[in-house]
Order: sequence, then structure tokens, then C-alpha cells
Amino acid sequence: MKKANELRQEIIENALYRLDESTRMIRSSLSFLQEEDIWKKPNPNSNSVGNLILHLCGNMHQYVLAALGNTEDIRERDSEFSSEPGLSSSALIDMLQRKVDKVKETISSCTLKNMLFRRKVQGFNLSGAGIIMHVVEHYSYHTGQIAYWTKILKDQDLGFYDGIDLTTKNN
Repeated sequence: MKKANELRQEIIENALYRLDESTRMIRSSLSFLQEEDIWKKPNPNSNSVGNLILHLCGNMHQYVLAALGNTEDIRERDSEFSSEPGLSSSALIDMLQRKVDKVKETISSCTLKNMLFRRKVQGFNLSGAGIIMHVVEHYSYHTGQIAYWTKILKDQDLGFYDGIDLTTKNN
């Protein structure tokens, strides 16, 4: 049981780290954008940075807060993509940070039993660990889209890893 609890803690710590890293990268990306850039779309079949942030908040609520945290599923997924300009960059980042903070709280308090318990989320049968993995990878995936679209709009490096030598070899 001790090893299982150590693994649980390791999963939680790494999930929280990854959520913080993605949030840092989204904040950095938004710092390069003008307000009018937040709701620009590359094409009609793509999403704006604003839509992606609304989508991330909806997804985290449905998966972590509702399913893992046993709160009401209030998500209205279609509205995440149909929203037009309205929320400012600072309002979006504040909303995102509040959601991430609640998600981190819920993940931090996840027991081993809750990590193993399976439930239906968005039609998928997932364990608590599966929910955590989904939210972390989904958040990272859309963080990459936000960074990529920001780079296209501004034609510059976003400096995510300034000061870190990423060419260092493993020991």
C-alpha cells in the first residue's frame, strides 16, 4: 500500500507541475497579443485563443471538478467555440487561473480509492487517474495551439525556456 500511495503522490505532483507549466506558457503567450488578437481565428475551421481558453475551462470543469470532485456538470461545450469577442485577455487569464486553482485543489485531495474508481465522463469510462492524465494532456495540447497561433501572429520566439540549456544530455 505504501508504494501505491507513493505512486499516487508522484502522479499528483507531476500533474500539478504540468498544469502550472501550461498556465505559465498561456500567460506568456497572451502577453504578446493585443486585445484584438485574442479572438482572431486562423480560418473558419479553427479556434481563437479566447475560444481555446473557454474550452480548457469547460473541459477541466467537466472532467476534474464535476467527475473527480463530484460537483454538478454544468458544461455547455458548444458555447466554448461559438463565443465571439467579448472577454478581455485579463478576464480570460483570471478565469483560467481560478479554474486551474480549483482543479489543482481537487487533484491534490484525490485519494488512492478515488484515483482507481471508474466513472463516465463525456461518454468515456475513466478512472480518476485517467481523468487526471486526460486533463493534463488536453491542457498541454491546447497550450501548444495557443503558443503556435501566437508565434504565427507575432513572428517571434515566446521565450518559454529562456535561460535553460535544453541541449543538455541525460546522465
